[in-house]
Amino acid sequence: MPGQSPYRRVLLKISGESLCQADQSGIDPEALSHIASEIADAASSGTQIAVVTGGGNIIRGADLAARLKIDQSTADYMGMLGTVMNGMALKERLEQLGQPARLMSAIDLPALAESFIRKRALRHLDKGRVVILAAGTGNPFFTTDTCASLRATELNCDVLLKATKVDGIYTSDPKKNPNAQKFDRLTFREAVDRKLGVMDITAMSMCMEQDLPIIVFNYHESGNIRRVVDGEMIGTLVTGSETNESVTK
Repeated sequence: MPGQSPYRRVLLKISGESLCQADQSGIDPEALSHIASEIADAASSGTQIAVVTGGGNIIRGADLAARLKIDQSTADYMGMLGTVMNGMALKERLEQLGQPARLMSAIDLPALAESFIRKRALRHLDKGRVVILAAGTGNPFFTTDTCASLRATELNCDVLLKATKVDGIYTSDPKKNPNAQKFDRLTFREAVDRKLGVMDITAMSMCMEQDLPIIVFNYHESGNIRRVVDGEMIGTLVTGSETNESVTK
């Protein structure tokens, strides 16, 4: 039922990989429908949801710059356009599901998306619309994780939800190390000192400075976005609280 969530407003960061099948590229209809239905279900809780989209399923700026031997700035702008394409597809699918949504871009693309204006984004959120934030920060050399931290701060979100392929943060890569252990919670400092790769240093530093908690969880499992929005303790919580780390044995 609406109103049961402990959060008034959240920022959900999804990777481009969430919109395609494993080890593939492009936008897969089944993957798109899954993530859109999960977001729509979470929005029905009454929590306001802003979404930052990655673009790795279409183009990765750093990889492209190396392969094509083009300037990093140019490759990064091409990557931003990839996130816009993802945002367009997600907006359409959300609206097909009956969930109002708006696409806002950090670079001006008036034929495709609204330009990101903070007050306008807040008004959309207050009206129950999912706001999809594309084109990163609008600047090269910044990741979409940094965009997520920035937008979450700008929009006064209560928490940053990072949807990943694994169910939290581990002591090492669980796909490579079967003995890796999962953390239930960490401090920002512990995550940085251990080099756990939760987010890039710029994004993590912003969250730490703003005391913005991060929850890392698995988007593949049906219902997980709704569960985390409803306050269920899944995944790994990263905060500024100086508490002893908790590892799931």
